[in-house]
Amino acid sequence: MSVTCYFVENYKMVSCHLDCFEFSDRHTSENLAEELLKVAKEWDVENKVVCCVSDNAANITKAIKILKWFHHPCLAHTINLIVRDALKVMKPTVDKVKAIVEFFHRSTTATQKLKSIQRQMGMPELRPKQECTTRCNSTFHMLKWILESKDAVISTLAVINAPVDPLSQEEWEVLQEACTVLEPFEQVTVEISADSYVTASKMLILCKGLQRVTAEHQTRVTTGKVMELAAALCASMDRKFHRIEYNSILSETSMLDPRFKKLAFNDNRAADEALQRISAAAARYGQPTPLPGGQKGEEATEDDQEEPQASGVWRFFEERATGDTTRRNPSADAIMEVRSYLEEPLLQRSADPLSCAHLRPSSASDSVFQQPSSPHLRSRQPCPALT
Repeated sequence: MSVTCYFVENYKMVSCHLDCFEFSDRHTSENLAEELLKVAKEWDVENKVVCCVSDNAANITKAIKILKWFHHPCLAHTINLIVRDALKVMKPTVDKVKAIVEFFHRSTTATQKLKSIQRQMGMPELRPKQECTTRCNSTFHMLKWILESKDAVISTLAVINAPVDPLSQEEWEVLQEACTVLEPFEQVTVEISADSYVTASKMLILCKGLQRVTAEHQTRVTTGKVMELAAALCASMDRKFHRIEYNSILSETSMLDPRFKKLAFNDNRAADEALQRISAAAARYGQPTPLPGGQKGEEATEDDQEEPQASGVWRFFEERATGDTTRRNPSADAIMEVRSYLEEPLLQRSADPLSCAHLRPSSASDSVFQQPSSPHLRSRQPCPALT
């Protein structure tokens, strides 16, 4: 089991690898929860977990619920499950490619012949990429490899009379279109797998973008199997991402990202609910903190000393001003602050929202926009095939 903590420090994303160890006990939810809590307590972060990210396995998901931590499934893992399930519609073709790749991995002679033919054809010497069920988009990488090495693969298999079924022209066309459809899934996986910049605030946009670009591909592809592939991808994403804009963590982070704000939402109701939660949080953080012992502020003390003769003249106004200050509604102030934030122009998409946060003018409720360091634990259950 591996546990990594992500948090913000000095407006920079920081990651710390808390622990990595062999988990020899039964992988029950209770055992996993016990180990996770043990690691969190060792680092004194058990009460600071904002969100815990893991794969979609039922046991680790339940373990996080046992600990009463907010859980969010890893989007890269979710995408991998969506793609693997959709690829079943073209299983015979994928199985042929797997057989070819496995043949090259088993045969040193075939691999050397492939390299030789690649050099003769002026092609890069690309090594065959094998599918691995636990590695994100590994099937896409395998299909992309065989397309990029198509001529060399066909020639090598023919020269050595390889005992594998060759791909037909129609199957090569299917692979070409399939890779075009799957390319955006690879791009999103790479973008959200970074650990040096924030990614949660991008998820609403990336998920909706995947749905739209796949729907566009569905109308453009010409081969029947890839039409089925695109339809299966769209149907699976519709189920997985149906109410993603109502996820509290993702909706609030998107709204508070100065690059996206309301533009991250297609559902106005989801956006409004996120704004209500943010305004409520700003009101809580915006409560004035009295000075100890009822002391007056430094500035007020200096003013009193500068105009001692006028204090009586100003007394009635000061009483009314003090009363007005105590009657101020933190909720109204928070709403105004949120409104002011929304009216500011969006940052460039390439900008770092964390480094730009400290440039905002300070205000009573600004702490909701400039949040303190908040450790996020990411837990990943090891794949049994690898342990």
